[in-house]
Amino acid sequence: MLCVAFTGLNAAAQESSDSVWNGEWIAEGTLFRIGVSVEDGVMTVVQIESLGQIWSSQEGTIEGNIANVEVQYLGATGVIQAELIDENTAILHAASCAPDFMVVCTLSRDRQAIFKKVGD
Repeated sequence: MLCVAFTGLNAAAQESSDSVWNGEWIAEGTLFRIGVSVEDGVMTVVQIESLGQIWSSQEGTIEGNIANVEVQYLGATGVIQAELIDENTAILHAASCAPDFMVVCTLSRDRQAIFKKVGD
């Protein structure tokens, strides 16, 4: 599952434009890949390679270098928060996940994933 918490921010990431998010992103160490596009401050995330996981997402919001996207997976609903560290790196974590008793929520708690931009 996708997961973001990072304290040291790159100055370039703080001043980035929404278009930096556009492109294909891969979860480091996996084949899990998503496509991201941003238009008028609204983020859209699509599955490219989900490793057999069936999930869906709503339109996301961006504030500075932080993006939030609501996702649904196996009866659980959560918000994935992504923090852009530089133009090619984002750290993700589950900012929320409900219902709490769902295994996916338990497994994603206090976890994070690094995503690398692999193409525009």
